[in-house]
Amino acid sequence: MEYDHVGETDPEVANMLSREVDRQRETLAMIASENHASPAVLEAQGSALTNKYAEGYPGERYYGGCEVVDEVEQLAIDRAKELWGAEYVNVQPHSGSQANMGVYLAVLDPGDTILSLDLTHGGHLSHGHPKNFAGQMYDVARYEVDPETGYVDYDALADQARDVEPDIIVSGYSAYPRQVDWTRIQELADEVGAYHMADIAHITGLVAAGEHPSPVGIADFVTGSTHKTIRAGRGGIIMSDAEYADAIDSAIIPGMQGGPLMHNIAGKAVGFGEALQPEFEEYATQTVRNASVLGERLSEHGLSLVSGGTDTHLVLVDLRKSHPDTTGKDVERALEDVGIVLNANTVPGETRSPFVASGIRAGTPALTTRGFDEAAMKEVADCIARIVEHTDDPDVKGEVAEDVQALCADYPLYE
Repeated sequence: MEYDHVGETDPEVANMLSREVDRQRETLAMIASENHASPAVLEAQGSALTNKYAEGYPGERYYGGCEVVDEVEQLAIDRAKELWGAEYVNVQPHSGSQANMGVYLAVLDPGDTILSLDLTHGGHLSHGHPKNFAGQMYDVARYEVDPETGYVDYDALADQARDVEPDIIVSGYSAYPRQVDWTRIQELADEVGAYHMADIAHITGLVAAGEHPSPVGIADFVTGSTHKTIRAGRGGIIMSDAEYADAIDSAIIPGMQGGPLMHNIAGKAVGFGEALQPEFEEYATQTVRNASVLGERLSEHGLSLVSGGTDTHLVLVDLRKSHPDTTGKDVERALEDVGIVLNANTVPGETRSPFVASGIRAGTPALTTRGFDEAAMKEVADCIARIVEHTDDPDVKGEVAEDVQALCADYPLYE
């Protein structure tokens, strides 16, 4: 990738941009929420649309000169409707968290109650962490996964919902490797008089490709990110039945943001168009296969997986049984030293600080984009296992670093 114009006017920033491309090329991106957008998506996001203010919605803008951006946004909406089968779509949220905020503002009052999965069990900050806007504006009750199985205990969730009587139940998670029973949660929400918001930020692409059951048409609201497994422009999305359209539109603008990022919406449109191609289903299928193989191979090395495996794009490793004195942060740092980038993560029943954690989370979306298959994932798992076993051994780290560089060369990025 070249940055000719930046190089002419700001060589310092151009150097940083080039270094980041090199970093991505020379490391294995295994943070489950990351992916590699196509050059087409990157080009759209770097377009002249960044210059245009477009408060409002297509055909109803506050400023003139919006005839082109109206077409861009409408195209993103239409493609999203086709991908996920939604009646109503809002593509303006700047992130998945802001998509969640839009739903809360649309249907909740300050002090209303959110029932969501605890962060240490796989939930997300925007589902009600006390230092997040959601935790500051609303009362939050938290449910948990079964500590023995690692699965959501739907019976326990039902008992808790009947006791708490929440105003909204949040499903969809950031560190949960199993499929979610959207229908069961919606039926529970209906029973207790709550809304149900399904946050598919991590699995938007898997849902679009049919690799994970869809909550669209089941949950009252579906929110998500557009840059993870769907691999489109960076941002958020809200989907629902048409009856909620006015409330959500008003919550986004003027409720929580002004001008939409039209260059990002163009990136969403391009990425959604890519996801409508047959090749994307193959990509999503391979992403899930790769995660399954990764988990199986790590288990063969004696590492314990939360829930015993995965149905999705990620695996969550609990280090406490096999390596009780090794923290997730120890492993994260050691892996980054050899060119594998993933993150320390809390696990059910966590006793350590989330900044240290007892587990690691590894995802396959970005590696699958590079072309990694099952055989390559076994090699990656072998590398991870060696580092977990030898976090401070410079000889082992040197050998693994060479293996990582060989994999990067075999599966090049942004040639």
